[in-house]
Amino acid sequence: MNQVNFLGIGLDPITYDELFKKIDTWKLDKKGRSHHIACINAFNVALALKNEKLKRIYNSADVVGADGMPFVRWIRMISRQNCDRIAAPDTILKLAEHAKKTDYTFYLYGGAPDVCVKMKEFLCEKFPHIKIIGHYSPPFRELSEAEDEAIVNEINRLAPDIVCVGLGTPKQDYWIDEHLYKINGSVLIASGATFDFFGGRIKMAPDFIRKSGFEWVHRLLGKDFKRLWKRYTIMYVIFLYNFLLQKSGLVKYNLSSVKHAD
Repeated sequence: MNQVNFLGIGLDPITYDELFKKIDTWKLDKKGRSHHIACINAFNVALALKNEKLKRIYNSADVVGADGMPFVRWIRMISRQNCDRIAAPDTILKLAEHAKKTDYTFYLYGGAPDVCVKMKEFLCEKFPHIKIIGHYSPPFRELSEAEDEAIVNEINRLAPDIVCVGLGTPKQDYWIDEHLYKINGSVLIASGATFDFFGGRIKMAPDFIRKSGFEWVHRLLGKDFKRLWKRYTIMYVIFLYNFLLQKSGLVKYNLSSVKHAD
């Protein structure tokens, strides 16, 4: 499996079967560090162009998944490697289904208080076997050291296998990076809008739109237009412009992938 360089971010061509095998292995060590699954789309890549910290966080993730059908199609057709779309909503649903065999436990961290509760209810209704052993909606501010320590202690006491982190990009990415060695033996997934989708605040695009690669249009025209218009216009243009420069050979974007030690 060879990483594919998108503007200095190395995406991992990976299928869900391969991802499950990794998680099943990680699950065996509940005392070691946690592991990070990053779901990377064009917005993430564009943000990381001028943010070295964010670029380092993405490249050091244990799995750098392609969240976006254009990325997936490029990896499949140009790089000739098998690859699934590793989007947070899909990943969480598949892990919840896979938990029938593995008995994964889940913790939800993020979202507005009502959204977090409704996400839990949605998953429990859809997957009666699922074990969501805790959930917490943090206040919309930076936690104090004591507050952060309390939530870390709670998560470590419950020892979930999967922690869904829904704080928005890039806040959730910073949180995961800061807690990778504080939280023991969990898999941390930057889940973004998944909380809003599963919690019913916004409607997920139909499957055929998601597979078409135009899910961003559906989201842009939804209730979060004021918040998302810059992401799906300016930031996507920045990504496309730089991607064309990369592919033309006019600009070289080097990978700086340094994985965390186990």
